[in-house]
Amino acid sequence: MAEIALKVRDLAVHFDTRVGTVRAVDGVDFDLFVGEKLGLVGESGSGKTTLALAIMRMIKSPGRVDKGSILLGDLDLLSMTNTEMRELRSSEISMVPQGAMNALNPVRKVGAQIIDGLMDHGRGGDKESMKSAVQDLLEQVDLDGEISDRYPHQLSGGMQQRVTIAMAISLGPKVIIADEPTSALDVVVQRNVMDTFERVQAATGTSVILVGHDMGLMAQFNDRIAVMYAGRIVEIAPVEEIFARPQHPYSKLLVSSLPHTRNKEVMKGIPGLPPSLVETINGCPFNPRCPYVMDKCLTQKPPQKETENNTKFACHLPIGSLS
Repeated sequence: MAEIALKVRDLAVHFDTRVGTVRAVDGVDFDLFVGEKLGLVGESGSGKTTLALAIMRMIKSPGRVDKGSILLGDLDLLSMTNTEMRELRSSEISMVPQGAMNALNPVRKVGAQIIDGLMDHGRGGDKESMKSAVQDLLEQVDLDGEISDRYPHQLSGGMQQRVTIAMAISLGPKVIIADEPTSALDVVVQRNVMDTFERVQAATGTSVILVGHDMGLMAQFNDRIAVMYAGRIVEIAPVEEIFARPQHPYSKLLVSSLPHTRNKEVMKGIPGLPPSLVETINGCPFNPRCPYVMDKCLTQKPPQKETENNTKFACHLPIGSLS
């Protein structure tokens, strides 16, 4: 049985607002295995980024982790003090942010910013050794070592993103969470950045959670895909299974919305909108948009089911109903 790097159980993240409590993450369960690449997909507002921030212990007021557990190996992240968690970030678990330009300090050279992270975790040294370490990290992500003497605005978007990847791997973490790391890049640069990320992941054996909404990109990079909807994971499965035999209607509609290169079928969107996360959802949150809706979908929470091909999904439909 594969070793588990990260275990999340019954995680709920709520935000108190004037109109009520927003249940951004509503009882999420999943395991991330050692060396695995797990994709987290879903429409905007499904809770993907909130889940990523909760794992990093970076939810800020008025948000809060209402319940659940997050285990990084034997470490219980939710029971740690802020100081303890700060020491773990980058060294044990790190994050590649969505907007590299916003994540990098505009008035400090990129090399100095990488050194700041190393020194903050007690990995300092003399000037020459630190410079050498920075150059090695930059070369690992296909950047020339001379980039260390440049400011972020002097770099292209793809180069900035590679710098954030270098910062994320600088202390050898066990888990990296990448929150839509290519969303602001054109398709050619996206591919180059993801090729770099994949090569670095393979070399280090780090477990990765890739957050995004591009199903094509997810299929190329990940081993498994977790589909989120209305703050819940509705299906998690190996990549080949979720594309060939999706078990949840939402997953099936997401796959059906992809363009086809072998025919000229018209792409079909998913009708309707996601539900308000302020209101309590008693039944299946997808029922207003689901073409397979039944009476019990309106009032009963879908049970968790598992197929013989390691697909887990939450739906009232029997296994294999959509094939």
